[in-house]
Amino acid sequence: MISGVLLGQVYSFVYDSGVQFYREEEPLFKAIREGDVGRVKELVMRPGTNLMLPSKPGWLAVHQAAWFGEDTCLRMLLSAQPGMINKRTVCGETPLLVATGTDHLGCVQVLLENGAKPDITNYDKETPLYRASERSNAAIVAELLNHGAEVNTRCSQGWTALQEAVLRNNVEICEMLLKAGAKHNLCNMYGISPLFTAAQSGQLATLRLLIKHGADINTQADDGATALYESAKNGHEEVVELLLSQKADANKPGRTGLLPLHIAAKRSSDIIVSMLIPATSKTRVRRTGISPLHLAAERNHDDMLEMLIEAGFDVNAQLSEDRSRLYADRRSTILYFSVINNNIDAVRLLLAAGADPNLDVFRPLMVAARHGCLQTITLLVEHGANINAAVPTHPTTFPAVYMFSMKYLPMFKFLLDHGGDARSCFDCMYGNQPHPPIKTIPSDRSELPETDQVALETELRRGVQFCEMISVSNISRWAGPIIDVLLDYVGHVTLCSRLMEHLDSYSEWSTIKEKAAPPRPLMHLCRLQILQLVGHRQLKRLPLPGGLIRFLQHLEMSLDDC
Repeated sequence: MISGVLLGQVYSFVYDSGVQFYREEEPLFKAIREGDVGRVKELVMRPGTNLMLPSKPGWLAVHQAAWFGEDTCLRMLLSAQPGMINKRTVCGETPLLVATGTDHLGCVQVLLENGAKPDITNYDKETPLYRASERSNAAIVAELLNHGAEVNTRCSQGWTALQEAVLRNNVEICEMLLKAGAKHNLCNMYGISPLFTAAQSGQLATLRLLIKHGADINTQADDGATALYESAKNGHEEVVELLLSQKADANKPGRTGLLPLHIAAKRSSDIIVSMLIPATSKTRVRRTGISPLHLAAERNHDDMLEMLIEAGFDVNAQLSEDRSRLYADRRSTILYFSVINNNIDAVRLLLAAGADPNLDVFRPLMVAARHGCLQTITLLVEHGANINAAVPTHPTTFPAVYMFSMKYLPMFKFLLDHGGDARSCFDCMYGNQPHPPIKTIPSDRSELPETDQVALETELRRGVQFCEMISVSNISRWAGPIIDVLLDYVGHVTLCSRLMEHLDSYSEWSTIKEKAAPPRPLMHLCRLQILQLVGHRQLKRLPLPGGLIRFLQHLEMSLDDC
């Protein structure tokens, strides 16, 4: 409970039987704070003055003097009451730790001369030497070492004074500590050594010093990361260069299995990647189950992609099964990453370098169609993408890419123009017989009766038919135009009862039914026959008039142009 608050005065905490309250600042503590040596002497010599009475939890007059750097007052206090010298505050701070933490060299000297123990820690296990190294105070470090301070004491996090000096790139303090016996191989609670700290934080000067003293260049943290890996991750080019010049192993993977080259490619550190490429084994890269090209492509680092391709990394490298499973779409290739990112420049670069567009289970062509990116689709088709590929996990009786392109008729027509199978869209197991209702697949199939489960599995293995797909609510409104386009790429076909239902549902689609009725025009049938014999890719090589070539290509041209 708080009481006795007096406005306009200076207050300190005092504890009485565990109850905290405020009181006006003690005259002695005020005099020390103001540096009034005469007043301090008067109060110290006054009969009845209790120098062991704290002004706040554990805070004695000696702590006050150490905090404000009043070494003359401190000497006077210790002369009157030597027993105060190693007393701790509520946080475990001795006067020596207080003086060190406030960079008061004079007070540190007074305390050490009067017998202060240099290795008493606070409750975080920090010693005065640790604190002086943390504050980069070389003079206080020298003073503590001259009075026998222990150099390898660790704080509660396992850090030593050497690691603190390394982190601050203070070569002078590091040299003093190493000369005094500091061990450069002691690690903190995360397995991080001083050399690792230097590499991680980019402290080149202290890194050189530690290497000179024989520190392990390939030191690894508990998670497996090496000093080289950390410096590459943080973009410390000079550190990477130094470590590699000292034969640091670029083929040690971290906990995630990635090599330094992977993380540098991920960060798009061109200079670091160029240094790591000759030091990295392509065999070891393959063992990781992921190429640095994957990481560069995933983050749209096109310049990095080009550099790695020029260095000979395989553009058709695939993710390992374990890494592929990390993605819901089970992607595998570098090309897939660029396609799903809609990065047309990267797609063009990879395809020109020989990337195969047909390696993923779910093809990049289908991804491009789902994105509605005709430019990417064109590039993929030009480089041999299989338009008629199926998706094993979601089988259809027609090319799976159609599922993503039917709403965009120019794209749909482009796929048909370049070899898309139109005939399969009219193959229906029910024909002109009534079709069963379209079934929706429940999220939990185990809830279905056993007979229904078997029937569903059989239907899924058989594959979704085109007439079923076109009946989905968000596609059925385009059923007429879609069927109309398809009829341009088939000969005599029979429309199943479900397709007829769609065409009957809208009066303006009646002409499409007439178009499908036999016989189909002879000119159209001849076109199909020529395409079947010659192939779409060879049409332009035929010695035919331009108008006829355009007709064979399903372009809207009159044969009068011939």
